[in-house]
Amino acid sequence: MKKIKYTLLISALFAMTAFSFACASEDSSEASSSGGSNTLQQVLDRGMLKCGVNDNLAGFGVVAADGSFSGFDIDFCKAVAAAILGDSGKVEYTPTTASNRFEALGSGEIDLLIRNTTWTASRDRELKQDFTAPTFYDGQGMMVYVDSGYNSIDDMEGATICVLQGTTTELNLDDRFTGTGMSYTPLTFETNDPLQAAFEEKRCDGWTTDKSGLASKRASFPASAGGPEALKVLPETLSKEPLGPLTRDNDSEFYDVVQWVVFGMMQAEESGINSSNVSSIASNPPNPGVARLLGASFEGGEVQDFSFGIPKDFMQKVISQVGNYGEVYDRHLVPLGLERAGSLNAMWTEGGLIYAPPFR
Repeated sequence: MKKIKYTLLISALFAMTAFSFACASEDSSEASSSGGSNTLQQVLDRGMLKCGVNDNLAGFGVVAADGSFSGFDIDFCKAVAAAILGDSGKVEYTPTTASNRFEALGSGEIDLLIRNTTWTASRDRELKQDFTAPTFYDGQGMMVYVDSGYNSIDDMEGATICVLQGTTTELNLDDRFTGTGMSYTPLTFETNDPLQAAFEEKRCDGWTTDKSGLASKRASFPASAGGPEALKVLPETLSKEPLGPLTRDNDSEFYDVVQWVVFGMMQAEESGINSSNVSSIASNPPNPGVARLLGASFEGGEVQDFSFGIPKDFMQKVISQVGNYGEVYDRHLVPLGLERAGSLNAMWTEGGLIYAPPFR
């Protein structure tokens, strides 16, 4: 009898172990298929980076009639593709809205979100998504018609304000008005096109979003509605808006690549390396720091391997094909009037916040 009981006990233990192993294997398979922890390998296998972007914000992300994308955020998508795949053109762009952008990333529809998105505590914790270092430091503002008589937000008691729904902009707007005891009416929209139409029709007295976005919209404001000269951005800044790329949580290999591509572009500018001279500098680096950044040998020594799972010379491809941080900024944002001098987007050596940790 004891022998039978012992045999039954061993059989039960084996069955429980087998069941646990099967469940663990199934969970592992599901985690793998969700792409939460192996996005880098998925991009390598696919040969294409899927990037969620804005397609209607001049300077940051726009789509031309031929379907091509351009802008400040677009160039960071290109930079990540150059680093991983060696070709900045290997990007599939997915236009996203303020309302669906986080779902698109969380569901795996896109690998990476680079779409003028503000880093906040609640988003960092609740979305199960990770922000890299900001690529642009912004602040929320208010745009009005010059003939409105408004010279400050304090003048806008009872005003109707156009704002995108589902954004920190909407929350900051409410903080500013209700926090100071002012009444207002929010007129919310999911995308910018109907919002702008409402503003052009003067259904709202003000338009609030990040100041960079207001500069973009003002610069391209149609002549039929008065053109840029008909508008002004009020001086007050309502908030801090650090904007940058997002990856999915617990996806450290891919996150590290995106993070250090951003840092590498910043460091390249600081080191005087640009798309025109990167090849010559890589062939004969002036110091070990530059050699490490470019994945090159210094005086015949070993090439530093940061074990990112991509070629050691990934920053050479990024800089040669896309440029350093300053080149990208000058290409897309200076034409909007967003000068770097005196702003938070200046290099740290010039009083700004653009700063890269050491490549070592």
